Amino acid sequence: MKMVSSGEKLVLPSHLPQNGNGSLDSGHARLHELGYKQELKRDMSVISNFAISFSIISVLTGVTTLYNNGLRFGGPVSIVYGWFIAGSFTMIVGLSMAEICSSYPTSGGLYYWSAKLAGPKWAPFASWLTGWFNIVGQWAVTTSIDFSLAQLIEVIILLSTGGKNGGGYEASKYTIIGFHGGILLLHAIINSLPISLLSFFGQLAAAWNIVGVFVLMILIPLVATERASAKFVFTHFNTDNGEGISSTVYIFVLGLLMSQYTLTGYDASAHMTEETKNADQNGPRGIISAIGISIIVGFGYILGITFAVTNIPFLLDENNDAGGYAIAEIFYLAFKNRYGSGVGGIICLGIVGVAIFFCGMSSVTSNSRMAYAFSRDGAMPFSSLWHKVNKQEVPINAVWLSAFISFCMALTSLGSIVAFNAMVSIATIGLYIAYALPIFFRVTLARKSFVPGPFNLGRYGILVGWVAVIWVATISVLFSLPVAYPITIETLNYTPVAVGGLFILTVSSWILRARHWFRGPITNIDA
Repeated sequence: MKMVSSGEKLVLPSHLPQNGNGSLDSGHARLHELGYKQELKRDMSVISNFAISFSIISVLTGVTTLYNNGLRFGGPVSIVYGWFIAGSFTMIVGLSMAEICSSYPTSGGLYYWSAKLAGPKWAPFASWLTGWFNIVGQWAVTTSIDFSLAQLIEVIILLSTGGKNGGGYEASKYTIIGFHGGILLLHAIINSLPISLLSFFGQLAAAWNIVGVFVLMILIPLVATERASAKFVFTHFNTDNGEGISSTVYIFVLGLLMSQYTLTGYDASAHMTEETKNADQNGPRGIISAIGISIIVGFGYILGITFAVTNIPFLLDENNDAGGYAIAEIFYLAFKNRYGSGVGGIICLGIVGVAIFFCGMSSVTSNSRMAYAFSRDGAMPFSSLWHKVNKQEVPINAVWLSAFISFCMALTSLGSIVAFNAMVSIATIGLYIAYALPIFFRVTLARKSFVPGPFNLGRYGILVGWVAVIWVATISVLFSLPVAYPITIETLNYTPVAVGGLFILTVSSWILRARHWFRGPITNIDA
């Protein structure tokens, strides 16, 4: 197929969809030029595309879920300043991804980019490696999101029935996994709806996240009878982590995980490009705006909550009413101390719970589009099944596959929470490795051959790309460090084991079988 430079005019068949002004949809034109016919309905606006990524990032989800980690390792200093550090480098990664997305607006996203940027010789292996890290990382993200919602529901029930110290109901691990399965079932049903309805839910999710953040960041410190001082919020560094770690630098690094875990999932904008109008422009906009707005509203949420923190050891104590769930205890105590009842705090937790629900919903959307594209190119077992699209132009089988695998991943929690945490660690490190691979190929093998799309970084593209790659390499090492001493089977950080295991499985399957038949992305229209 003939490729065109950024300055050439595309001459395309007249049957291709047009914008309201009669001009060809630029994203569809580019998709056709890359060798793919349109199979998914292109109904999403830039706002809808942004909403999917913004909902997956969901600061209410990430910050609430891992706020304990931030408090334990460094406290306010790690939480506040770590947010800006992680946010700044995440934006750099996002800018590099947006530049590539503009040139290759397909649902395959990262693995397709790697194939095109690695060159003919390395394309199949680069595509295989990136694709499996991406899709497994996405499934792990969905698992962690919906499992965290199941845990939050457990805490809400505990507080609603009197709290841990008042005889409240403590759900078993089997009840929690039941919650998790029910949540995934609802997400699969919603994602089976036509894209127009899914787009509406995505925009509702984005609005809920923004409004929810502003409500909570103002309400909680306003209601709290005791508030932290600005000095505490901006200068207090907690070294009392109970994990045998005393180095301030080491502690701060471990505290970064909250921020970096939160700021993931924005590749969803790339996976939704085949359903987005003018995707070569709106896909990149979706990525960048989702990261940028998340950084701003996330900082507001962090400040609002941290100003209500006055006793870190108590918030982390498993014997408090919320069972050691820090933010739940903050919300509950704020209302209980002022009004004599913690009902208001439980309602606030409900606001967070709805945000997490929307986050998981959007994550399943992204998962299914990645599975659809990867199977379109024959990379997955039973590919013809996962690539099917129903009458509403939804990859229905890929939706249910993603929900099912995410449920199976969570089953490891029944045997060992250590094993579950190790598997879910792929959600951060594994996914970021998938982000970095096409960027690495863009700044090395494709340094001179890369043809930019409408959105590009110009002469700064190589520099920004290298910074992005170095940052991902750095956090991959940092988040693999031990999180407690002495190191035992229970305290060992299994992140390198989980990520290394995925790497070994992916490379082994390539050497033993896939290299004989997988050729990378396959076009579905005649050249």
